[in-house]
Amino acid sequence: MKLFGIRLFRPKSIWIRRLIQLFFFVLIGLIAINHSLTESGAGISFLSSASLHALCPFGGVVSLYEYATSGTFVQKIRDSSFVLMTIVFGLAILFGPVFCGWVCPLGTVQEWTGKFGRRLFGVKRYNHFIPIKMDRVLRYARYGVLAWVLYVTAQSGRLIFQSYDPYFALFNFWTGEVAASALLILGLSLGLSLIVERPWCKYACPYGALLGLSNLLRVFSIRRAVSTCRADGACQTLCPMNIPVDDLKVVRDHQCITCLECTSEACCPVKGTVVLAAGEIE
Repeated sequence: MKLFGIRLFRPKSIWIRRLIQLFFFVLIGLIAINHSLTESGAGISFLSSASLHALCPFGGVVSLYEYATSGTFVQKIRDSSFVLMTIVFGLAILFGPVFCGWVCPLGTVQEWTGKFGRRLFGVKRYNHFIPIKMDRVLRYARYGVLAWVLYVTAQSGRLIFQSYDPYFALFNFWTGEVAASALLILGLSLGLSLIVERPWCKYACPYGALLGLSNLLRVFSIRRAVSTCRADGACQTLCPMNIPVDDLKVVRDHQCITCLECTSEACCPVKGTVVLAAGEIE
């Protein structure tokens, strides 16, 4: 399909996303394990400075106020977090929250857990248990979490959110650094993943809330050709974020994670109907 003379890639499958998700999950897992081993005298010493905090782009976000007012980072945050934050923001402006849909290991684990839920309840029932009106309200809760995290971090200069962060708990549960509250939230997120796809991402993730705003102004968006769309509801059924793609011409929903599930052949068999593109579809 040509869009203003530009031909864009439309995959017949999104196996590449699965591969990238697995890569980052293994990478972060190995870095976390190595960091723990290095602290006990083992591990690879030249990678000892690589830690979850140093590799977390959200660490750069929560450190912005501290850096602007005092020129220092929040406790445990490194300058690498600022570099990663800039890269992720740049990608978000172009393609939306691809970090959420393609990179974040916590989102990946929730998807893996969700596969069991989909087998238990079936594709049509899974991810559709929560009433629509309640779901719409809950989706804005993560903006409250974002505001709280930014406020308490700015006031204290410390990573208060670490005590509640399921991402940190996921890759540190074997250490004594993880608070019981973080383990509880991790357990709830994975448990709820059996009935709701990516519950942490939808309802509580502060970084997902921030990146979700990029959907309002991203350059490349999910676009639907109305003339060839069957409007059979397949997009909404398979979309992990329950976005009614077949009701929209351009997806600007703040929950879109650019997973491209709605553009795959498995979801939309009509070629060129739902694509990732910039500008109007001819």
